Amino acid sequence: MTSKTIDELTTLMHNFVRSKGWYKANSKRPQTPRNLSISLALEAAEILEHFQWNEEFNKEDLAKELADVALYLLQLADVAEIDLEKAILDKLEVNASREWD
Repeated sequence: MTSKTIDELTTLMHNFVRSKGWYKANSKRPQTPRNLSISLALEAAEILEHFQWNEEFNKEDLAKELADVALYLLQLADVAEIDLEKAILDKLEVNASREWD
């Protein structure tokens, strides 16, 4: 498997969403920043279920949940017109100068 850039992954995500008709005006799943934010938070919470009572987890199941989170993140950033790569690099630069205990 070859690595994909953020832009390539975003294109693949858009192709999937478009294929389901979720970008259409009459979609039952409007792809708005609000709806995508909610979906992102819900998917992130599903990650917690894997660790609710212990530290053991099924790697394959966790990978699926992480992928869901990443896909919603890519879509939200794109719909909100945020350059996610730039935002990540900027945040890493800010964090490099921060101090933690």
